[in-house]
Amino acid sequence: MTETIEKEFLTQIQKNFPVTRRPFAEIAERIGSDEGEVLDLYRRLKEEKIIRQTSAIFDTKTLGYRSSLVAFKVADIDRAAEIVNSHPGVSHNYERNNPYNLWFTIAVAPDSKLGLERTVEILAKESGAEEFIILPTKKMFKISVQLDVKGDRAKKEKVKRAKKEPMDLEPLHYEMIQWLQKDIEPVPEPFADMVEALDIDYETLRQEVERMQKAGVMRRFAAILYHRKAGFTANAMVVWRVPEERAEAIGETVAAYSAVSHCYLRPVYPNWPYPLFSMVHGKSKEEVEAIVEEMAKEIGVKEYSYLYSTREFKKVRIQYFSPEFEKWEAAHAAL
Repeated sequence: MTETIEKEFLTQIQKNFPVTRRPFAEIAERIGSDEGEVLDLYRRLKEEKIIRQTSAIFDTKTLGYRSSLVAFKVADIDRAAEIVNSHPGVSHNYERNNPYNLWFTIAVAPDSKLGLERTVEILAKESGAEEFIILPTKKMFKISVQLDVKGDRAKKEKVKRAKKEPMDLEPLHYEMIQWLQKDIEPVPEPFADMVEALDIDYETLRQEVERMQKAGVMRRFAAILYHRKAGFTANAMVVWRVPEERAEAIGETVAAYSAVSHCYLRPVYPNWPYPLFSMVHGKSKEEVEAIVEEMAKEIGVKEYSYLYSTREFKKVRIQYFSPEFEKWEAAHAAL
């Protein structure tokens, strides 16, 4: 199998993995290959830790969860990371080169008795955090991790925002959410166990997945890659000190860069004056910084800071509606 086919395959499954009876056959047809070769390729890329996970990406807020980015200033970072990681709502946790050295995202369930702020306070106390800041999303401009493995994407792209079609989740949808969070195995019919267990056919599966996507419950079903193994050895959380009256316009401009996977507006504090956050990916630190310098010139902002991740402590997709949330809260209720 050629390198071109491999790169096209990785591009396709980062955008959309078909939720159909034989998804690998469908992808093979798209990229000019056959099902057997594509299955072998997927298996190899999983074994080589280039593909991290292929599953549904759900919208935390639409599912009723409260979430936030949080930064801790800790002395014993290894111990603190272990404590933070124990919470089932922590999906990402990194050491970054900043006095606030532990950065993580956390979500609490819709029926949480402790709530987001109290949960963070408990984690801060247990991990010995000297200081912490809670940085929930005020406005989301972009969230789409699709690494340009082919190197042919335009430097800037229009960020698409589909109009949501509201829906009420029914018992079937909650069951589907549990199944769709599972990582796809390299088998011809990876959804067979799901349709059998839920006693539905593939057309019902397709229709309900489409409904959840149109409602914004599910963003997409796709693969995420191990960035470094895929050749993207540098990524920086770039924070911008922007004037409030221009923050939204600047956010839209930054989000348009294809090297930017995430772009959010967050609160500011006396000890944290940066409201705009952007994740910038590149194949080297020099490439990342060249992109950021170009953005800075375009938006006319001189005050910004690079927060490079120096260690990854956790990167998973949250298991929504898992009993682990209730177990964690029960174990910490006395605090």
